[in-house]
Amino acid sequence: MAKNKKNEPKKLFFEEKEYIMDDLSNESKRILNHLDDIQKKLNTNLFVKEQLEVGKESFINMLRESLNKKEEK
Repeated sequence: MAKNKKNEPKKLFFEEKEYIMDDLSNESKRILNHLDDIQKKLNTNLFVKEQLEVGKESFINMLRESLNKKEEK
């Protein structure tokens, strides 16, 4: 019969060790929450950075076109 994963405790694998999440101290759980939040913010900021870089390139192209129009006159 297949194991029911719903009954298995959540585990943390850190530096080649396994920890049961329910056995962690409140401090360790809070630190994990901070790490999770920081990772989400890093991912979001990477996404925003990519958007800003594309936007910057667009404005550089717009400036180039604008300056070229002025030279043509």
